Amino acid sequence: MTNSSVPRRTVLRTMALAAAVAGGTTPAWNSTAFAAAPQQTYALTIKHLDREGRPTGTYETTVTGISGPGADQEVRPYDASGTATVRLPRGRYLLSSALAAGDGAGGAGGTDWIVQPRLDLDRDTTITVDARTTAPVDVRPPDRSAGFMHSAMVVEVGHRGAERLVNLISASANLRVAHLGPDAEAGSVKQWFDSYWTTGSVDYALGYVFTGARALTGLARHPSAKDLATVKIRAAALPGTAGTGSVDLQPSAGPTVGVSRTLAAPGTATYLVTPERGTWDITYMAPRVPGGSTNRYSADGVAVRAGSTTTHDFDNAVFGPALAGRPGVVRDGDGLTVDVPLLADGGGHVPSSPSYASASTTLHRDGVLVGTRTGAPGRAAFTVAPGRATYRMTSTVKRTGAPGTATRVTASWTFVSDTSTGPAPVPVSVVRFSPVLGPTGTAVAGAALRVPVTVQGAAAKGRVRGLAVSVSVDGGASWRRVPVERGAVLIHNPGAGTGVSLRAELTDTVGNTLTQTVVDAYRTR
Repeated sequence: MTNSSVPRRTVLRTMALAAAVAGGTTPAWNSTAFAAAPQQTYALTIKHLDREGRPTGTYETTVTGISGPGADQEVRPYDASGTATVRLPRGRYLLSSALAAGDGAGGAGGTDWIVQPRLDLDRDTTITVDARTTAPVDVRPPDRSAGFMHSAMVVEVGHRGAERLVNLISASANLRVAHLGPDAEAGSVKQWFDSYWTTGSVDYALGYVFTGARALTGLARHPSAKDLATVKIRAAALPGTAGTGSVDLQPSAGPTVGVSRTLAAPGTATYLVTPERGTWDITYMAPRVPGGSTNRYSADGVAVRAGSTTTHDFDNAVFGPALAGRPGVVRDGDGLTVDVPLLADGGGHVPSSPSYASASTTLHRDGVLVGTRTGAPGRAAFTVAPGRATYRMTSTVKRTGAPGTATRVTASWTFVSDTSTGPAPVPVSVVRFSPVLGPTGTAVAGAALRVPVTVQGAAAKGRVRGLAVSVSVDGGASWRRVPVERGAVLIHNPGAGTGVSLRAELTDTVGNTLTQTVVDAYRTR
């Protein structure tokens, strides 16, 4: 039900979601009793009253130290009579109390959650936690047929450089909340609320953030359809790989709980989300390839806007190298390390465990072989002789068992590098091909297909001296140059069942080069 003193957002997500699904209580991170060393303490007596004003024993109360001798400690006083007393040293505390109503928390009666962000203990003190002071959390989607899944509310309190938080996970839409006690310092109380609903075909993620001096007493939000943003997650399935994967969606910022669902591939999951919650993180787990590992893709910090649709396609062609958010090759002293994903999907999402038959990276220094490394695609490390030299690095991955797309991907770079005094990026680039393809990685036979061409890495943002793209319809045995116009090439697709291969040859403004080939980039249907 509740939890406090959680230091990591990712831990809270995992543990709280498990509690929400089970309808139980989130485990405590630190329930250590206060040390028995001699010190002055004060009696803190807490009385618990239900919605009828009667003493109740169905509660869970947590007192968390923020500052003073009791900082970083947590106790959970309880007595079945409804009145519990604990002795604590002088200091600032955060109190959280969840009272079960009716049939109990998670049942029809729901939960009353009362939070006191500022509890300054400097004398014997009595506090009354009264469910009658709470007001409903009335947050719901515009579609009244949507069913409630779960919600998470988190209160974080800051004081003298320390931060403590408490949270409540609910499997019932019947939640009431209230602030207790005096105001805390202005801006020291931050509160998040996220609730998730479903109609079966569409899921709703309604999240809000508040900052002030008090915890919430009630909350009402009734967004209309125009207030929400649409996030579509499309899962591809190359021939022979259809199955069931899963999608996880959650806000990027703040401690929270997300929502998960299964997704048949090919298929689409649609979410309507609140833009005021900020950006959103998506994780897609693709169906397991026979004989392979579970493959995970992610898209973090997805920006949304009310009335607009944002779409992410996962696990679809064209698979190829990607450098978004990473240097790719790094020189550290006389070490060269390469980490260039060679099988990022058509949306640029990097797979966790791409299936492949073999992979290798070879490095030459001034025309002399340094060595060859085998293993994960696009990943290798070399030690080179000191000093400035010209290098050629070639990474290749083969997917002989792949069902018709990206059966071989190669990226070959030339660059000049010198001994460095620390990690320094090496100027390498890649080219992304991003046509709109069907959910099986195919395009219409005999039709013209526009293929956007994007440069990532050192040559991005206008640092391209020359770029040529070629196409092959015979597995790379022969190539035909196609002009790059307005950031794209136009390909006239061959007959059905043919693999279309793509090659890019690039030179940046300082002379570094790239030759990149994707054999069977997509197929025709």
